[in-house]
Amino acid sequence: MPNLNALLDRLKARQRDLIMQAAQSNILPPDGMLRQIADLENAIAAVEAVAEEERGS
Repeated sequence: MPNLNALLDRLKARQRDLIMQAAQSNILPPDGMLRQIADLENAIAAVEAVAEEERGS
């Protein structure tokens, strides 16, 4: 479980970094950056689901 929490922390930190970078610009972020943010959101949800399953078993 500690490994899942560490992974979750890294994913959230990376997503936050990308969002903060995007916020620095006055234009819409590039599609690649938006895709990375969305992909990280999906990965975060998946890790949270696995962590919840592990807590329940």
